[in-house]
Amino acid sequence: MKHELSIQTRVWPLREKFVIARGSQTACEVIVVHLAVDGHVGRGEAVGVDYHGETIDSMRAQIESVRAAVERGVDRGQLLDLLPPGGARNALDAALWDLEAKRTGTSVWELAGIARPRPIATCVTIGIRSIAEYEAKARSLSRYQWIKVKVSDDRPLEAVAAVRRGAPDSRLVVDANQALSVAALERLAPALAQLRVDLLEQPVRESDGDQLRGLELPVPVCADEPANTVDDLPRLVDCYDFVNIKLDKSGGLTAALDFAHAARAAGLRLMVGCMVGGSLAMAPGMVLAQLCEVADLDGPLLQAEDWPEGIDYAADGVMSLPSRKLWG
Repeated sequence: MKHELSIQTRVWPLREKFVIARGSQTACEVIVVHLAVDGHVGRGEAVGVDYHGETIDSMRAQIESVRAAVERGVDRGQLLDLLPPGGARNALDAALWDLEAKRTGTSVWELAGIARPRPIATCVTIGIRSIAEYEAKARSLSRYQWIKVKVSDDRPLEAVAAVRRGAPDSRLVVDANQALSVAALERLAPALAQLRVDLLEQPVRESDGDQLRGLELPVPVCADEPANTVDDLPRLVDCYDFVNIKLDKSGGLTAALDFAHAARAAGLRLMVGCMVGGSLAMAPGMVLAQLCEVADLDGPLLQAEDWPEGIDYAADGVMSLPSRKLWG
């Protein structure tokens, strides 16, 4: 069945400058795909993976390169062979899920085999800032069940301690975006455990991941940058405890679900993450989140604007299931 494809871009301004160890941003630019068939329109939103060199222009070019095949009509399985993992395939994959749900009247939950989807408690992220500002920001977010703390190699323990003072009851994920050495991680981990940190997300460089093999740390460690697709599993097992699966990295929900099941079978625990983005980008992530222990789908919380009919976030960070007017 032929599809009518259109591509748009959108810029989401952020509430504040977002700073991580790798850089900073004040806005999030996304690509939005529409696929139309017989009056039904499926939509997908993607940011892409900047550290893989993806840009809005490169994603648009990828989609345009397969326009003819997409418009002739492809399914989600065929899309896996049409494009490599990344934001372009993610946007198209999400649009195909949405379109199938609308054409058939079957929700994405049913299509994904999830009988009883549940609301998801997401992390809310605190970017890098001064120690005093960490504590003040954490205090303002202390009702959230989960807080993710971005740190660098400059005073990371003090940053986490400040967040713990501000949010004494929240569960904490600490994300260094590869900023720490393995030696620093070993030194800091016991103190982070005392601060009741639940998870350390990609504390060390991707190239140092093998050095984690055999380390007995008091806080579990999650792979992010090295965890892109199912093909990465052999080098993650026995080095990390968790994998952070992001739809932009995996190239969409279809591949991400396969990755999640394979990772579980290999003994890894699951986190779902995002590359910022609006509720349309978060909605497919909520499907994957049904399989995960930890969710970081806070893109709309970091933005000053969102889609109409966007996902509702409660004061404690619990996400309501997305409206079918939005997606799925």
